Amino acid sequence: MSTVGALNDEALKRKERLKALRDKRAAPKTIPDVDKETDEIKEKERLPKPSFRSYNPGSEKLKDLSMDVIKPSDVTDIIKDQIDAGKTEHVVSEVDLNNLAPRKPDWDLKRDVSKKLEKLERHTQRAIAELIRERLKASQDDLAYVVMGEGIRRKVDDDDDDD
Repeated sequence: MSTVGALNDEALKRKERLKALRDKRAAPKTIPDVDKETDEIKEKERLPKPSFRSYNPGSEKLKDLSMDVIKPSDVTDIIKDQIDAGKTEHVVSEVDLNNLAPRKPDWDLKRDVSKKLEKLERHTQRAIAELIRERLKASQDDLAYVVMGEGIRRKVDDDDDDD
């Protein structure tokens, strides 16, 4: 219940402030000519002054606000200096071909796939090792023949036949 009383007190204070503001606004209007002159001066200061660049106003009051016609400056000397500066030969002693050569079109693909390829390479090595183990278990032949495969065995057998 104490909050209701506090809210009522705040509402009364707000009403008093609003009434004081209304009285404050109404008071300057009652004073005659002096306030009107100051209001007009303040209003003139507040309003922006127009500046006429490409328009010639008909009114004499506004002609004072128009800007003078400005002719463009001669820039030929500046342009000639810039052209002469561009004609000087710059000698490059060292050229880095890596910076000049364009990258291969698939460099970004290789970059993105490299991690997956490393993982795949590990799986491939495991699979090859597993195949070698299976061959060793299947045949009790010499380890070198099993690891190198049948091609070396045939080559060695052919060499033995020639002797």
